[in-house]
This record gives sequence, structure tokens and C-alpha cells, in this order.
Amino acid sequence: MMTANEIRDSFKKFFESKGHVIVPSAPMVIKDDPTLMFTNAGMNQWKDIILGTKDPNPRRRCDSQKCLRVSGKHNDLEEVGHDTYHHTMFEMLGNWSFGDYFKEGAIDYAWEYLVDVLHLNPADLYVTVFEGDPSEGLERDDEAAKYWSKHVPADHIINGNKHDNFWEMGETGPCGPCSEIHVDSRPESEKAKVPGRELVNKDDPQVIEIWNIVFMQFNRKADGSLEPLPMHVIDTGMGFERLVRMLQDKNSNYDTDIFQPIIKEIENLSGKKYGFTTPTGENGEGANEQEKIDIAMRVVADHLRAVAFSIADGQLPSNAKAGYVIRRILRRAVRYAYTFLDQKSAFLYKLIPVLVQEMGEAYPELPAQQELISRVMKEEEDSFLRTLDKGIQLLSGDMDELRAHGKTELDGESAFRLFDTYGFPLDLTELICRENGYTVDEKGFDVEMEKQKARARNAAVVENGDWVELRQGEQEFVGYDYSEYECHILRYRKVTQKKNTFYEVVLDHTPFYGEMGGQVGDQGVLVSEDETVNVIDTKRENNQSIHIVKQMPKNPEADFMACVDIDKRNGSAANHSATHLLDYALKQVLGDHVEQKGSYVDADTLRFDFSHFQKVSPEELRKVERIVNEMIRQDIPLEEHRNMPLAEAKELGAVALFGEKYGDKVRVVRFGPSCEFCGGIHVKSTGHIGFFKIISESSVAAGVRRIEALTGKACEDAIYEVEDMMKDIQALFNNAKDLKATIEKSISENAALKKQVEGFRQQTVDRTAKTLAEHAQEVNGVKVVKAVLPVDPASAKDIVFKVREQIPENLVCVLGSHHDNRPLLSVMFSDDIVKDHNLNAGKIIREAAKLIQGGGGGQPHYAQAGGKNADGLSAAVDKIIELIEL
Repeated sequence: MMTANEIRDSFKKFFESKGHVIVPSAPMVIKDDPTLMFTNAGMNQWKDIILGTKDPNPRRRCDSQKCLRVSGKHNDLEEVGHDTYHHTMFEMLGNWSFGDYFKEGAIDYAWEYLVDVLHLNPADLYVTVFEGDPSEGLERDDEAAKYWSKHVPADHIINGNKHDNFWEMGETGPCGPCSEIHVDSRPESEKAKVPGRELVNKDDPQVIEIWNIVFMQFNRKADGSLEPLPMHVIDTGMGFERLVRMLQDKNSNYDTDIFQPIIKEIENLSGKKYGFTTPTGENGEGANEQEKIDIAMRVVADHLRAVAFSIADGQLPSNAKAGYVIRRILRRAVRYAYTFLDQKSAFLYKLIPVLVQEMGEAYPELPAQQELISRVMKEEEDSFLRTLDKGIQLLSGDMDELRAHGKTELDGESAFRLFDTYGFPLDLTELICRENGYTVDEKGFDVEMEKQKARARNAAVVENGDWVELRQGEQEFVGYDYSEYECHILRYRKVTQKKNTFYEVVLDHTPFYGEMGGQVGDQGVLVSEDETVNVIDTKRENNQSIHIVKQMPKNPEADFMACVDIDKRNGSAANHSATHLLDYALKQVLGDHVEQKGSYVDADTLRFDFSHFQKVSPEELRKVERIVNEMIRQDIPLEEHRNMPLAEAKELGAVALFGEKYGDKVRVVRFGPSCEFCGGIHVKSTGHIGFFKIISESSVAAGVRRIEALTGKACEDAIYEVEDMMKDIQALFNNAKDLKATIEKSISENAALKKQVEGFRQQTVDRTAKTLAEHAQEVNGVKVVKAVLPVDPASAKDIVFKVREQIPENLVCVLGSHHDNRPLLSVMFSDDIVKDHNLNAGKIIREAAKLIQGGGGGQPHYAQAGGKNADGLSAAVDKIIELIEL
């Protein structure tokens, strides 16, 4: 029996023998496409080729692509764990043809691989073809049916509807008809009862799709219409987990050697058993409990992979966008482990070693990032577990209330409280409620979310119009060599974002750098003979610079000069080059484990995130600064290699970042010993950076630190600011020559004076307490002390406690005090008074505090309340005595 790793290798070797170039998986987290957060299909990394904006060579490719389906149109999260074949993170085996072979070639290759290489039984294979859609003018895919008829009988070719057999990446973008290949893995006895064709796409767990061949022919526009793509594309996707299941003759993806090593480790760590049959009670309680354990183990095994690969690809859990999705997945797994596997402390991170052992060879980012993944995951688990128990108790109480009142729906306000206070995503609350037979008022939850102006409200609603084509052609970026260049507008579209309207413009030649790799997009102008149009930003989409303008030129077809704002460009370039020197210096000082985890540079700012597992000391930061500034003084020239083959770049020693997508050709930027893959704008030599100064070092997440720094003119301005502040401080000390000694002396004198003042205050407190105790009035055997005094809050507290020391029994002490016109009530009872008269100082003081327009509380024997109306103090003191009813 072939192992999972052998099956993956066999797929690549087969297509390599058919002239395909084997390419590495793109990152699972997408950073340069505003329409997607995650790679949800193998074709995502080829989107710019399919749209005709990038060179398609080589035209035949093959890979095993990491994918994640947990948001948007393709979302499998709720099914994960509850069935045997849905996953969040999964591998998609794919072969690609860009303007080369099409339907016949793709179908022949698929059949040869499945039948001749993997030896699947042809009688068990069924295929689907698109039945057509008259509403869109699309006919049945008779061409695909004809090619399939060479391999399978007519009753194994099944018409599929638009939902199943017309593949679309999203609301817009590349799409086309497709053919699915389904395998019937039922026992022969079952096959004899019901033909497999009747179970295709009917959710039968033993008759499932393993391969989808998309014949990409169209581009779905924003208005819903279809237009032909520049070339025909074959996009195939074979679910690796399902394929392994078929070949290893298992009934579940989780029974294969992809997941079993992880599940075995879960068993070892939890003491639970997967799939172990327990005695069943009258109502099947035993079987039900085992089913819950099995589901939990499947959820943990699946979600572990999704979170680990996301972190390895540079996406840390957070409260925004892609980071929030990853945090939701992790918390879902933690909740299952907590409830059904009895794991009350961090657990998932302990499974990382077995995941690395099983998948580390195919995906080297896992072992390279293992320590970071473990630390981040453990911190996230610890953080959520601190609130999970309280949240579950609160939700259980809410469900008890529903049960007591015969209700079946949890209100949105309660669901939002769980989200806002305890970090429960709505889907987690829904999951727990669903397990107990309740639903959640989602609309009510959304209303509460709106009130709090939370994440969903901050998400901008974007409406993109269709592109208006003015000229044919591809964009050429010339910004590495020019800051001004003649150009024409190729296409543009109108965009509405909330109440703002702007235009996105694509030029045939552009010096404008589109935001990417942490460097902000350029600003500048488009100048024609008749007008000047401001470019307020430049974004990156499908490997092109997209220029953002408030208004379109009056004549979009005119000749333009594209001019970058050179001052902002130079500032950004200096900061970007400084991050490269900083990265190099950090490795020298802290060690080779330092890995860039993010950066942001604009004309004024430099921010650099990196992997390191403790605070960087001031001495280490100073060493880093010295290394960077020494490289700046050396004025090292920029050494740039454009379109360098990836293998040559690695041989050169260029540093690549995990989580970044690199093509066959890359750009390498070198400043002396600093050598990195980079597509950004840089200074011509390090001397142009001017000077480098770190202004802060902090923690971003477990194992990730952040440095913020200044360069060039910003450094100069910061030095002037510090210089001016020092002059002002010196003036405060009569321009003392030795400012440090003078300040130290002042601090020492101030401390001595504070100690002296505290002594005087304590003496006053003692005298006041003694006087009040001596003048206590006796009412029905109770000694009553009441007064209104001009003392500060600390003294007021000390006074009532001192009075209690002198009158330990039968004491009621009520003190009104005011300081800086802020009133304060203090109430002190002796313990016997509390017990004999059933008094509670906290409750009593809240009622009296209304007279000073305030509130407060405390313990039964002592309480305080502040307010705004000092004129009401005397009345409030009398009110307390009245409420006591001595």
C-alpha cells in the first residue's frame, strides 16, 4: 500500500513525465490580492496568468497546493469533524495548462494517472459534465462528454448542474465548465443494490468526488456577464486527502496515514481512544459520548494543520481579517479538546512535533518555523483557556434560563456578551447551543455588534464596476529605473467604498510602485497637456500597479507623463533599505533564528517584526544600531539582480521569507553582506539612508518582537526634539552644568520631603482619630462617631480604621470628607454591630451617596462612596445614621 507521501510524489512524477514543470506550493495566506484572504483553490496563484497580465511560460505546471476553506463562498468549517471528508486546510494536487492542451489532453492524462498508474478500477469511476444553462446562453459540454466516452461507458457520464459543474473562484473572476471524477468505494454487495451513478453528488460518504477538471474559458465580470478569457486554461484539482483514502482502502480520510499519526498522539496525550466502542446504555449514551470524542479528535487533527501552516506562512492569530479567521479555527479546536477530551490546559501545541515529522519533508516551512508555531499556538491556547471556563459557565446558565422558560433561542445580546467579554466567536456559541438543542438570534447579535462598532462595521463595503478597456496590452513597471515616464491608460474602473467614490487606473508603463512587501504605494501625478490628475495611492493587484485617483482625466485616451512624488519615494526607499540592514544586524547580534515576520515602511516610518523569543536588551539594541550605522557610513552601493532564476538566487545566499510567493524568476537586492529576495524600491547606496536610530522594541505575539526606528531627516528631527527638551529641562534647574547630578539631588530631596510630609500626615490622622473617638456619642449602647472634615481620601480611610482600633466594639463611624472639592463618604462598623444589627456598609452607603451625586460600595464592615456634590456631605452623613436605625 502506498503511503501518503509516496502518492504525492507519484502525482508529481507522472506529470513531470508529461512535460510539466513542478512548482512549489504558494503560501496558504494571500497578501497581494484584495479579493481573497486565503488560497482556497490551486488556481489562485495563477490568477494573473489566467487573466492575461503575466507571461504564461512555462505553459505546463504541476504542484501540490496548500488550501484553506473557512470563509466566503467556499467554507467547510462547520462540516469538519462531523463527517469523514471535509477539511479546513487540505492539499490540492493540480496540473495546469496555460494555452496548451485543453479538454482532451486533460481528460486523457487524468484517466491514465488514475487507472494505469494508481490502478483504480475503471468500473468504480463516474464522471460529470456541465449540463448547460440557457439563462446564460451556455450549452451542454458535449465536447468533454465526447472525450470521456473514449474511457467510460455512457451510463458513467452524468450531467451536472451549474452548482456542481460550473466552477467559479468567487463573485467575479476566471470560471468555466468542469468535469468531476467520482469514485464508488462501497462494497460489491451495496453496488449491486444501487448503481453508483445514482449516488453521485448525493452526499454519500462512500461515493465521493476526488478530482475536478476545470475548463477555464470565461471571466465573470462585475455585472454578472461572461467574457472569453485571453486563452483557454486547464485547472485541475484533486483532493489529496480523499485520493489517499481511496488508495489506502479506508472509510474515512482520518483513517489514513495523513491523520492517524496525529490522532494516535492525541490518544497518547489525552488518554482517550478514537473509535473505541463502549457499552451502550438504554438511550445510547455510551455511543453518543464516544462519537463526541471521535468528532473532537478529528476537529483537533484538522485544525492543528490549518493553524500551524497559517503561522508558518506568516499569518499570526489576531482580531482582524485573516488573523481573526485563524484565531476562530484555533479556538474551535481548543473548545472541542476542553469539553470532550478533558484538556484543561494548552494541548494543541504539543502535537506540533508529530505534524512536522509527517509533513516537514514535503513542506520545509514547518520544521523551519516549528519553535515559532509552538510558542504562538501555546500562548493563544493559554489566553483562550483563561476565559473559556467562565464563558461556558455563563452560556450554560443562559441555556438553563431558556430551558426554564420553555424557550429555544439564545438572544443576540447574550451571544454578543460572550463574544465581547470572553472571546467566543458567534459560530462557537452557535455550536455549543446546537449541541444542546438551541439556536442563536444572529440578527440580534449583529445589532449588538453594530452598537459596539466592532469588526464587521469597520469592514469597508466595496463595489467594483467593470473595467473599461481603452487599449490592449500588458503593463510594464519601470519604477526601478525611473520616477517619471510617458504612459497611456490601458483600462480603468469606478469603485465605491462606503460613501467614497474613486477610480482604479492601469497604465501601460508606470514608475509607480504598488503597495507590496510592507512598502506603501507611491503617490504623485498624471500630467497631460490639458490637466494634472493626482494619484493618491498605488495598490498591487494581480501583479500590476493599480493607480488610485479621485477623478478620471477629462480625456482618458490622452498621452500622460506619470510622475512619482520623489520626496515620499526617497523616504520610503531609505526606510525599506534600512529594514534590510536591520534584518542582517539582528541575525548578527541575536542569531540565525531571526526571521522577518512583517514590516511596514513609508516616507516617515520604519516598523520591522521578527522572530525572537525574549525581549531584546538595551545593550543588544545598541549593537544592532552600531552595525546598521556602520553599513550606512560605508555607503555600500546597491547590487541588484532582476529576473534571476530562483535556484541561482538561493545559491547566491539570498534570504527568502516563508509565507511569500516567489515565481520562477526573482529580484535579489544586496547591500554588502545583506542579500535578500525583494521587489521593493531601494536607495542607490546605503549612505542615502543617512542615519538609523531605534525608538522602540516591543512584543507583538508569542515569539515575535517589533522594532520601530527612524532614518535620515526623521532622525535629525528627533535629535532636535530631544535637544530642545534637554535645554528646557536644564532651564528648569537654573542651567545647571551637571544636569544628571542636579536631577539626582532633586529627586533625593523630594523623597525626603515626601517622607517628612507623610509623617506629618500620619500624626494628623492619629490626633484626629483620637479626638473623634473621645467625642463619640452613645445611642442605645452603640458608640456613634460622625464628622465632616477637609481631608484627602487616603487620610479619610486611615482615620476610620484608627477609630475602629480605639473603639473595637459597638462602633458606628461615619465620616464625610472633601478634598479639591471632591466629596467622599466613609462608613466603618465594628464586627459585632454588623452581626447583631444585620448591617451592610456597602448597601447603606449606596443609598446615601445619591445625596452627593455619586455611588460606591464595599464590605459589610467598611465602605466608601465618591460623588460630585460636596454641599450634600452633611446630609449624606445624617442619612447613613438614619438608615442604620439604632
